[in-house]
Amino acid sequence: MIRAWRLDDERQTLVLGASGERLAEVIYWGERLSDHEDLEALYHAHQLDVTGGMLDANPEISICPEATRSFPGQPGLIIRDESGTPLIPKFCFYEAIETDHGLELVYTDQTELLTYRAIFKIDPHSHMIVAKTILDAERPVHLHWLSAPVFPASQQSTEMIDFAGRWCGEFQTNTTPWSAGVRFRENRTGRTGHEHYPGLIVPNKGATNTQGKAYAFHYGWSGGHKMIAEELPDGRRQIQFGHAARMEISAQTRFETAPLYCTFSADGINGCAVAFQRYLRDEIVKFPDPSRLRPVHYNCWEAVYFNHNLPELREIASKAAELGAERFVLDDGWFGTRDDDTRSLSDWKVDPRKYPDGLTPLIEHVHGLGMTFGIWFEPEMINPDSDLYREHPHWALGSEDQILGRQQKALNMALPEVRAFLFERISAVLNDNDIDYIKWDHNRVLPMPDAAQTRGSYALLDQLRAAYPNVEIESCASGGGRIDFGILARTHRVWLSDSNDAIERLKIQHNAALFLPMAVTGSHVGPRKCHTSGRILEMSLRAWTAAQRHMGFEMDPRELTEDEATTLKHVTGWWKDNREWLLNADILRLDTQDEAIVAEQHLSADGSRFVAFVGKIDTSDQILPRPVALTQLDPNALYEINLVNKDDAVDLSRGTPALKSGPLTLSGAYLLNNGINLPWSFPNAIWVIEGRKIDV
Repeated sequence: MIRAWRLDDERQTLVLGASGERLAEVIYWGERLSDHEDLEALYHAHQLDVTGGMLDANPEISICPEATRSFPGQPGLIIRDESGTPLIPKFCFYEAIETDHGLELVYTDQTELLTYRAIFKIDPHSHMIVAKTILDAERPVHLHWLSAPVFPASQQSTEMIDFAGRWCGEFQTNTTPWSAGVRFRENRTGRTGHEHYPGLIVPNKGATNTQGKAYAFHYGWSGGHKMIAEELPDGRRQIQFGHAARMEISAQTRFETAPLYCTFSADGINGCAVAFQRYLRDEIVKFPDPSRLRPVHYNCWEAVYFNHNLPELREIASKAAELGAERFVLDDGWFGTRDDDTRSLSDWKVDPRKYPDGLTPLIEHVHGLGMTFGIWFEPEMINPDSDLYREHPHWALGSEDQILGRQQKALNMALPEVRAFLFERISAVLNDNDIDYIKWDHNRVLPMPDAAQTRGSYALLDQLRAAYPNVEIESCASGGGRIDFGILARTHRVWLSDSNDAIERLKIQHNAALFLPMAVTGSHVGPRKCHTSGRILEMSLRAWTAAQRHMGFEMDPRELTEDEATTLKHVTGWWKDNREWLLNADILRLDTQDEAIVAEQHLSADGSRFVAFVGKIDTSDQILPRPVALTQLDPNALYEINLVNKDDAVDLSRGTPALKSGPLTLSGAYLLNNGINLPWSFPNAIWVIEGRKIDV
C-alpha cells in the first residue's frame, strides 16, 4: 500500500510518500505539479535501482531516517532511556491530519512507547514551507539529537552555501562543493551566533541571484543548532536541522524542534530570499502598530559611551532631531554605577549620580523635539561586581570559575525567580517613564548550551510583550549574534552588526537580505572615522548605505561639518519620502561580473517603481564600470530612470553618459538584458538609481 500527500502553492509542490506503515519521505519538491499528477506513480518513479555491493533495496531518506531501516547515513533521532541505554525506535503509521495548507503525520513505536509527529504548513503568499517535529514519550527519556523533518537536497546541485561570521563581520558566505560525506555545522554558543548562522542555500548548477532553481532553509531557533548536509554513497543527499546535540539537560516526556523554514524558487536565489523576507515581515514580526512608518533612529552609544551627562545628551538629541531623527535611544550606562563594562549589569535602577531627577528631564526634552524615547537593557547578563550577584550568586549560569565575557556572566533564565526579578525591574523602568522602545542586548556566549536558557529568555520576552504591547524591542547581541526567526517572533528589529563601517555594512546587509527584509534591519550612519575599523569614509557613502535598510544615526552629530550635515539631511529626507513603499519592497541581489561591485534592487510590491544601490567597495579590474543588469521588471514596459546622486560624480568622470544628465526612458527588456551604464567612480562610493514604470 502506498500513501502519499501533497502541499502546493502557485510556484512549488511538496509531495511526501510512504510504503505501508513506514515513515514518509519527500519524494518530490520543486516546481508546481499538475493537479492531476498520480502520486502513487510518482512514488514508484522516485525509487532507485540497486547494483552490486548494495542492499537489496535503498533505505529511504525519510522525514526521520531510522537506524532500524539499515539507513547508512546520519539518523534523525538519537535517544536513550533514563539508565542511559540507547533506544532504537521503529515508527509505524498512525494517522494523517490534512488541512487546506497543512499536513500532520503521526507515527508510533509501541515497543518504546514513543509518538513522532511531523507538521508541515505552506504559506501561499510568501511560498514558505514551515516544518516541525514533536516527539512524545510515555516515560522520561534523554534526547541526544532530534531533527526537524528531513528534506532531500537537489541532485542537480553542485554546491551549497552556508554562513559564517564574526563580530563586525556577520553573514559571510561559504560555498562548499557537494561530495561524499557530511557537511556538519554545529553552534554550541547558546545563542544564534555570529559564527554559524542557521541558514543554508542549495542552488542548482548554474543558478545565480536572478536566474535558475534554488532551495533554501532557515532554522528559527535562538539557541545552539546543528546542521547536517550529507551525501550518501549512492549519491542521494539529505538536509537536517535541529537544536545542538545534548542541549536538553534533563530527561523529559516531550521534545520539539524549532520551525524549519524552507522554500523553492525557479527565479534564482532571489526567489528564496524574497520568500524569507515576506514571511518574516508579514507573518512572524508583529509590530505594535503596523500602520506606523518606521521612524528614523538615533542611538547615542558611539557619541558618549558610558559618559552620560544630561546637558550633553540634550544637545546631542537636539542635533539628531535637526538631522531628521524621530527616535532617540539611550544606550548602556544609565543604571546602577555603570561607568564601564565591569560593573552593575543587572542593577536595573536609574543611576542618581548621572540622573538626579531620573530620566524624566531627558525624556521630556526628547519628546519636545518630536522624537520618541528608547532605552538599552541587557537582561540576561550579570556582572560579578553588582548588587544582584552579591545577593544571588547562584542565579548565574555555569561554574564559579568560568571564563568571563565582557566582564560578565549569564543569568540562569530557566529559573522562574530570575525571570520574575527581571520582569519586575524592567517593568518598573517602563512604568515610571514614557518609553516605547527597548534595545535588548546579549553580549557574551553562554558557558554551555542549554535549551532551557533559550526557552526562559523567550518566556520573559513573551511576558513583557503581553504586558507592554506598545513597546517595540530590538534584538542585539554584540551586533548580529542573535538574529533568527525565533527571536524575531518576539522582537521587531535587529541590530545587524556593531560595525558602522559602510564598506563592511554593504557586504553584511547584502548577504543578510537572503533572509531579512528592510523593515527589521537596522542600519546606522556612523562616525566619520569608524570606531571599529578606523576607516574614514565620505558621508554620501555612509548615508546611502544606511538608507538601504531601517535608517538611523549612531555618531556624535556635533562632529559633522556643514557639508556632511547637508548631505545627511538630504539622504534622510529621501528615505522618509520613500519609506512607505520601501519597507514593503522586495530586496533583490543583482548579478555583477565586477567583484568590486555590491548591487541590489528594491522593487515595490506592485512592481511600479524601484531603486537600485550600486556600491563600489574596491578598485575594479577594468577601467570603466560594466553595465548593471536589473531584474524582475516588465520587459514590455517603459521605465523612467534617474540617477539620484548625480552630484556625487567626481572630476575623473569626464565623459557624458546619458544617466549623468538624465532622466532616461528605457524599456524593461533593455534594463534586464543590457543593464545600466553608470558613471565612473572612485572606490568607496555608491550610485543610487530610481526607476518608475511609465503608463503608455
